[in-house]
Amino acid sequence: MLTALLAAPLALALAGFVFTAWKTRAIERQFPNIGERIDVGGFSMNSVFIPAGAAADLPPLVFIHGASGNLRDQMHAFRQKLEGRADLLFLDRPGHGYSDRGGPENAWPDGQADAVARLMDKRGIGKAIIIGHSFGGATAASFALQHPDKTAGLLFLAPATHPWPGGVDWYYDLAKMPVIGWLFTRIVALPAGLSRIESGTRFVFAPNPRPDDYIAATAPALVLRPSTFRNNAIDVASLLDYVGRVQPRYHEIHTPTVIITGDTDGVVYEEIHSRGLARDIAGSELVWIRNLGHKPDYVVTDLAIEALEKIAGKDRDLQESARRAEARLAKDHEE
Repeated sequence: MLTALLAAPLALALAGFVFTAWKTRAIERQFPNIGERIDVGGFSMNSVFIPAGAAADLPPLVFIHGASGNLRDQMHAFRQKLEGRADLLFLDRPGHGYSDRGGPENAWPDGQADAVARLMDKRGIGKAIIIGHSFGGATAASFALQHPDKTAGLLFLAPATHPWPGGVDWYYDLAKMPVIGWLFTRIVALPAGLSRIESGTRFVFAPNPRPDDYIAATAPALVLRPSTFRNNAIDVASLLDYVGRVQPRYHEIHTPTVIITGDTDGVVYEEIHSRGLARDIAGSELVWIRNLGHKPDYVVTDLAIEALEKIAGKDRDLQESARRAEARLAKDHEE
């Protein structure tokens, strides 16, 4: 009787393990690496570098994706509209996409920021505007603190940068555990995650519509691979402690800074993070947009590009552009 009781869960676990191994390879065949892996000091980071054209009018731009993402996310949002105007560097953060994790320091935004700085050196970029979305905002802020000589400006898009009440979803804490987390990521996380990609990506965009080609173009399934899922969980589960330690230093940042955020962000607390950055970074500009969720990079892309232009020294009225964006979003909301 006991053998029979144990047989069913063991069979399910084995099935989950086999399915995860098979599906991981299938996901990588479906979404192969489109970047170049470069050694940055004992491990390789993956990136896509698009040189500026002859008519470039902006400084180099470095894009840092958020949690559960990879370089395809920001590249799909910005490449077409910015190609030729600046050197563009889209990268997989350490342990994400097709970048190696590297050492334990890369579990924290400051370690990741140092890795980005070394990648910039390898790509021949001396100084750049750093664009950080969501979790990437914490890495961007850390970059500015540790590499001010490489920071031409900062653009934060729906950032996660300040201590917030509560913690994170239970599966992040579970996945980061040494033994249980290893089992969870290799048996449960991938099949469960596949069933949530559709609803999860729509939630991230809400209340705004998600582009129809978003899943096929940005490969969110890459995060479901066991090692990547665990790296992502460690990043997210560690962030609250990290920003609690680093946030008091944000006043040391002295570079042109714009923060773009929506008032209906269901992923991060915009009142805490974005208003906090506007308070802590002297001279920064907060662009607050009604009826905008967690994806200003896609929903108000043109406004984000105007922000890059303003950071680069061009005369742009971001508040007026924000009001026009709100009028458009209000119509979408009514529909």
